[in-house]
Amino acid sequence: MAFDKKLLEVLACPVCKGKLVLNEDNTRLVCRFDRLAYEIKDGIPVLIESKATSLSLDEVDATR
Repeated sequence: MAFDKKLLEVLACPVCKGKLVLNEDNTRLVCRFDRLAYEIKDGIPVLIESKATSLSLDEVDATR
């Protein structure tokens, strides 16, 4: 099941409540401010802070 991109309009980072962006291969949602990536499993984003992956500045810049 693919992630519905329309959800990006209403989803927010659970940490800072900021905007999330979809990464290039459509497998994670990224919060550029907190440098966190949330995995998408079976089309459903896992927006749990403890399950998020920390990103380096280079990885965050790659999502632009």
